[in-house]
Amino acid sequence: MQEWLLLLLPIAAASGWVAARHHMKKHQQQHYSDVSSDYFKGLNYLLNEEPDKAIEVFVRMAEVDNDTAETHLALGSLFRRRGEVDRAIRIHQNLIARPTLSDDQRAHALYELAEDYMKAGLLDRAEDLYKELLDRNMLITDSLSQLVEIYQQEQDWNDAIQTCQQLDKHTSGNSGELIAQFYCELAEKALQHQNTEMFNDCAESALRYDSHSVRAFLLLAEQAKNRNECEKAIDYYHRAISQDIEFLPVIIESLHECYEKTESKGEMSAYLDHLLKEYNGITPVIYKTEELLVSAGEHEALTFIADQLKHKPSVRGLQWLVEHSLIKSEGRAKENLTILLDLMTSLLENKPIYSCHNCGFAGKSMHWQCPGCKKWNTIKPIKGVVAE
Repeated sequence: MQEWLLLLLPIAAASGWVAARHHMKKHQQQHYSDVSSDYFKGLNYLLNEEPDKAIEVFVRMAEVDNDTAETHLALGSLFRRRGEVDRAIRIHQNLIARPTLSDDQRAHALYELAEDYMKAGLLDRAEDLYKELLDRNMLITDSLSQLVEIYQQEQDWNDAIQTCQQLDKHTSGNSGELIAQFYCELAEKALQHQNTEMFNDCAESALRYDSHSVRAFLLLAEQAKNRNECEKAIDYYHRAISQDIEFLPVIIESLHECYEKTESKGEMSAYLDHLLKEYNGITPVIYKTEELLVSAGEHEALTFIADQLKHKPSVRGLQWLVEHSLIKSEGRAKENLTILLDLMTSLLENKPIYSCHNCGFAGKSMHWQCPGCKKWNTIKPIKGVVAE
């Protein structure tokens, strides 16, 4: 309840000052006394932790005119934060209807009403108000930023791109990485519909805005892989890994499949050796162990992974070792290993694979936009003993 005191005290002060000043201008001392009485009554409600009653008092005090518009804007914003969006909308609509407002006050009221609509999920109404503000040449950067949010929610990637480009013209910021993600969204759709021309245009545009885009390289690799252009796909996979090696667990299976289809299978072994030095996770260890199992035999493979696990403890690695140890186990030893394998399998099944570095969201699916905080390119594979 203390947070309501912090939120409402400034409004109380503003209401008391504005209302008293308004009545003083009309040199009506008796009115001033009444206003002061209401002000202290509202303040008393605040101190007694009765914010609803306090709000009612301040709303009654603030007759809408140029002097009290700011109080109404603050009250509407407060209702919205409380989740009472309908009340916020009514206050801001009532404010906009007043002919005495200045252009600046009207613009802020329109913006607050658009925020109300956003909160209520009425995105089309919010979009219209932000566009109206742009037409009025007011609150341009704020309105453009909110329009970008709307177009992302609606998955209207073309409008999102155009709006980001407009925003960059009015700010010193650079939306290049964000625009690249929007082009990648369009490229994914084109890939699904086998629209090669559109896919190439969107993928190239993504790299033009963000030359380090892992996602763009992966999309190009996927297209090449689908066409059985394995050498080209391998090159794109390598480029993606070189941009951010943390995405290796997302990439390595497809990369391995491409190497298997080429005549240069030995290059995968050499590349795995490189990854073992550069990447402190279990994924390349497991793939190297599988490769040794074929090329050097079971003893060499099991010796290798056991040695690696001393330096890179991992439940996944231990799971692989136990699975293959079971093949030649018998009796009580086999029973114990089976119990251990079941425990590790259950442990891994209940653990998320990916997490957001910004908000901590975790899950088993890879997302380029975090479902929690809506930030882009913040989700990566989890590293640790019971993860990567």
